[in-house]
Amino acid sequence: KPSGMVVNKSDTTKGEKTIQELVEKYLKILNPKSQILNKSKIPNSNIQNSLGFRNSDLEFISRAGIVHRLDKETSGILLVAKTPQAFVNLQAQFKERKVQKTYIALAHGKIESSEGEINVSVGRLPWNRKRFGVLADGRESVTKYKILDIKYYLSGKEKEPLSLVELNPKTGRTHQIRVHLQYIHHPIFADPLYAGRKTSRNDRKVLPRIFLHASNISFLHPQTGELITFGSRLP
Repeated sequence: KPSGMVVNKSDTTKGEKTIQELVEKYLKILNPKSQILNKSKIPNSNIQNSLGFRNSDLEFISRAGIVHRLDKETSGILLVAKTPQAFVNLQAQFKERKVQKTYIALAHGKIESSEGEINVSVGRLPWNRKRFGVLADGRESVTKYKILDIKYYLSGKEKEPLSLVELNPKTGRTHQIRVHLQYIHHPIFADPLYAGRKTSRNDRKVLPRIFLHASNISFLHPQTGELITFGSRLP
């Protein structure tokens, strides 16, 4: 997935190309039946079953087989199921934490520990529904990290250390990595929500997107059970 593209269709993405639309076209799942079959238009499960569709089939169609999400500005690997059966299997693997995801980020400052774990609950902020944060009543969120390198950014006479970090989220909360790095006072470079207004404004003069990339994913093949791994280089 390229940076700048939204994954799922919604009322706010009209006129904007989404990953979901590309996948629907590629998998050829747009047909008269599937266009009318969604949960909002056919709420009665008896009607769904009479048409020969199970709830899992309807969810597969409504989401075009997209099993998880990436933020709009995040680039990298996105896992998509090609059949309803694979969709259910992969969803279960995510729920059971069998899917291993790796991200690469560039964070402000020098993270002193070469590796570690961030384990704090994350939830939607009550006073700002577009943002998430560390909340006592949030959901369990765990991210392991490893420092790959320390870079230095020269801006005038200032030389700021930056940490190139590999991250493995063990849970899949919205904005989890972004919130966790902000929590340890090392927000991601060019993050418009969590790096601070002034910092992100200066960052985005250099890089007009967040420096966060989904670089690897491992999961069990839905039919064979074989461990499958895919990698994606930084753009």
